[in-house]
Amino acid sequence: MIDLLGWEVGFLICYDNNLPENVRITTMLGAQVIFMPHVTGCLPSPMPGRGSVDPALWENRHRDPARLRLEFAGPKARGWLMRWLPARAWENGIYAVFSNAIGRDHDTIKPGLAMILDPFGEIIAESQALDDDVVVATLTEEKLKLASGRRYIRARRPELYGKLVEPLPPGQKPVTEPGWKRSFDK
Repeated sequence: MIDLLGWEVGFLICYDNNLPENVRITTMLGAQVIFMPHVTGCLPSPMPGRGSVDPALWENRHRDPARLRLEFAGPKARGWLMRWLPARAWENGIYAVFSNAIGRDHDTIKPGLAMILDPFGEIIAESQALDDDVVVATLTEEKLKLASGRRYIRARRPELYGKLVEPLPPGQKPVTEPGWKRSFDK
């Protein structure tokens, strides 16, 4: 956690944000803003509509940007982000600053889609550029005070959460299993 111009700022990198507990504990440690840098999207997945983007679409982006924009707007990229990213901001009452690579990343194409979400889970700045870009927004403390997520944090009942903090069974270790590394042939 750092102080940045009077704001308490936390940082969670990529997969860390997929686990709701990480965003919640960062908020409980005092974060008002959480920076969420990623290298995600357009990866193989068992979810309907998800998957890789044809590299030819990226290579042809200047001549035919519409086809690539459709891929980036759909379930392979932005559609997937909209399933969970607004919820992280809303349920915790924080500003979420999402950044992501754009373009070729080894054997995949990344969609970019930098955005800033307010404590209500609303997008207040977003880039759909097919190149490097920056998003800028004004953050206000008033939204933090009004956010439902702050109320939800105060309503928690830790005495009911024992199972959440129980250790794993002996010999079992936590496993980070990103979807793109799983076998879908099961």
